[in-house]
Amino acid sequence: MNDMISEDQKTNQEDLFKEVLIVCPECKTQKKLNVPSKIIEQSEHITTISIPTGLVCNHHFQAFVDKNCALRGYQLGDFEFSKIEYIESRDFDDQQKKVDDISEFTSLPLFQEILKLLRNSVDDREILGCAIFTTDGKVIYSSIPHNTLLNTIKEFEVRNEKKLHSITKMFLELKNQQKVCSEYIVIHNSEFILVILFSELVNFAIGHMFLRNIVKKIIKLT
Repeated sequence: MNDMISEDQKTNQEDLFKEVLIVCPECKTQKKLNVPSKIIEQSEHITTISIPTGLVCNHHFQAFVDKNCALRGYQLGDFEFSKIEYIESRDFDDQQKKVDDISEFTSLPLFQEILKLLRNSVDDREILGCAIFTTDGKVIYSSIPHNTLLNTIKEFEVRNEKKLHSITKMFLELKNQQKVCSEYIVIHNSEFILVILFSELVNFAIGHMFLRNIVKKIIKLT
């Protein structure tokens, strides 16, 4: 029975995550990382994975992965963030580049300013991570831990299937008492959902206040 449970857990793990071999472009250190399958599969273009110092080696760099989990390239990072990040970005191949609202948005300097704002908001005490979703649940940026991100994606998929697009805010409490708060936001005439993960120290009233302050800062940037 234990063997059967272990096999089921292994199968579930393989469904949720893809194992990607990451190689540091500076020192060539290699390490296999589990990347959420949904993040890769839902991407229309390239997913940029920001690798913080200490996860693979002593360097910070970015790995570019296509939707088939094939590595397309690397580059050393100009900005170091302490958490692993996922960012939807344009394809490297200009001949096959598909330009749409999302790729246009992520190529804007404004998008980098928003990412900078979100990164500066994370403090590992109250705000544990941030994400930006499309209204149909696709992730275009996330610094939220793997498992919490997957559970949050499921919630947005359910909302999309039930056509609950009129809901502009969502508040969830996890089993570990961490809070997930989200709010609908319009940026450059495109609709997105901002998601913030709060620690167990934060109640919903404080979380909502933090969320509104971040939304106001984003709107001010636009």
